[in-house]
Amino acid sequence: MCYTLEMNPQGGMLSQLNIFARSKKYNIALWQYPEFLFLMMGIIIISSALITYAIGNRYIQEPLVVALFILLLVTILFIISVIITRSFERLAEANRMKSEFISVVSHQLRSPLSNLRWIIELLMSGKLGKIEEKQTEYFKILKENNARMQELISDLLIISRLESAKLPLRKKLFSIKELTEELVSGYMPFAKASNVEINLDAEEKLLEVFSDPSQIRLVIENLLDNAIRYSRDKGKIEIRISNKNKDVLLSIKDNGVGIPQGDQKYIFQKFFRSENVMRYQTQGSGLGLYISKAIIGGAKGKIGFKSEENKGSTFWFTIPIK
Repeated sequence: MCYTLEMNPQGGMLSQLNIFARSKKYNIALWQYPEFLFLMMGIIIISSALITYAIGNRYIQEPLVVALFILLLVTILFIISVIITRSFERLAEANRMKSEFISVVSHQLRSPLSNLRWIIELLMSGKLGKIEEKQTEYFKILKENNARMQELISDLLIISRLESAKLPLRKKLFSIKELTEELVSGYMPFAKASNVEINLDAEEKLLEVFSDPSQIRLVIENLLDNAIRYSRDKGKIEIRISNKNKDVLLSIKDNGVGIPQGDQKYIFQKFFRSENVMRYQTQGSGLGLYISKAIIGGAKGKIGFKSEENKGSTFWFTIPIK
């Protein structure tokens, strides 16, 4: 296995030995980093050789036999360690390249999609000529699909930044109640159009939380949007915010389609959508809950849910107050 030692003014050769910093480059846990695994395997090989020598020296009279046995054991363990380390190294590099590819492609797609949106709106305005009713219908379809693509691109960019630890984190004290009230007000037209009622219940002496409000906003948006989309006729959504020890707890309960028991263990995975959900609502990327869990985890909070098919779901999360 070949390791290249690079000379640079900021860290020199010592930077190459900093396995903690280099593991962050690939966005993987330290125990998964190839060089760390190689180091651990080296320790195991040395320990195994010493133990084998001690046992062999006690029970085997021929020193040459002991030496050959130790040499064979060390060789086998070394080959295994090289194979394992190279495999993890290839996986780490593939993971890094995947994240970079998603980020680059997503950025490249944003501009043409934005241009397409403005062109569609310009054509629909009638400033370039009279638009027939049938043409307007087709333009609306184009506009809706363009919005779905932009939403998917936005989600992919967020995931890419989360996985590469490049999503800016600007923590400060803020009122989660005020943030939720603002979001509920913005979602009211969508809720009314979907025949869904939203009720917000918050404790009077609610503590402020210490986190990034823009990221927490994204979590609440995802949960509230799902609750509205997957509610049926005359749906009802209850949002509750309360203090819980050193955290603030927010829950969103709906009486919608719910999640089948067999699908619940996959609900926070990327691109996963329950089959019963897709019968009611075909739109959606299956990324919202994955993003929400990643954000809450990064904020040192917890997220979870309770759900029963055809009876509704309750999603909740906690955020530390400091």
